[in-house]
Amino acid sequence: MDKKEVVQDIFNDIAPKYDLLNHLLSMNIDKGWRRKAMSCIGEQEKGCLLDVACGTGDFSIAAHRAGVKQVTGIDISENMVEIGKKKVGDLHLADAIELKTGDCEHMEFATGMFDVVTVAFGVRNFEHLELGLQEMYRVLKTGGKVIILEFSMPEHFPMKQLYRFYFCHILPTIGGWISGNKGAYTYLPESVMKFPQGETFLQIMRDCGFQHPVRRKLSFGIASLYVGEK
Repeated sequence: MDKKEVVQDIFNDIAPKYDLLNHLLSMNIDKGWRRKAMSCIGEQEKGCLLDVACGTGDFSIAAHRAGVKQVTGIDISENMVEIGKKKVGDLHLADAIELKTGDCEHMEFATGMFDVVTVAFGVRNFEHLELGLQEMYRVLKTGGKVIILEFSMPEHFPMKQLYRFYFCHILPTIGGWISGNKGAYTYLPESVMKFPQGETFLQIMRDCGFQHPVRRKLSFGIASLYVGEK
């Protein structure tokens, strides 16, 4: 199978336990990361937001709570989207948030449709990274902003060594035990360690058209927040 099919199968399988494990394995630090990402959205950018690789909708819901009027989320995992739709419905937010299955590398949206495009912990799962980023650039309005939240690897002692041990040994064991899919939580650290980070990823953003991209390290470099403009 190609990477896209592998990712789709993994997230369809772990969807029922995804939210539980996301918060448990990050010790709820992920909620703070989302708040910091939302703080990057300016008042003039709160009209229409696209949440790529939206998963179960946490980032989409956070965007609406941060003041975004209309949120659209897409993800290749139908099971993740269905859980997200239920969460949106239970919160009575269906008029403001629309979640649907979609391929980030071939999006159905018109050019220049969104004020902001976000992706949280999903860009490393793109089969063709540049193609996905170029599509995000295409659907973004001129002057709009892209906000990318992604895992990264700490670079300095002792956090580098401690986190690598947790990420490669403890997380796959706990994640596999609770979800019933150890392979999914083996894929996670492998995908993070293979993903270009820091200046390498900033240059890829530039090559895909984004202007003035910047990186902010979060929690000693466990995650990174990348922001660019069109």
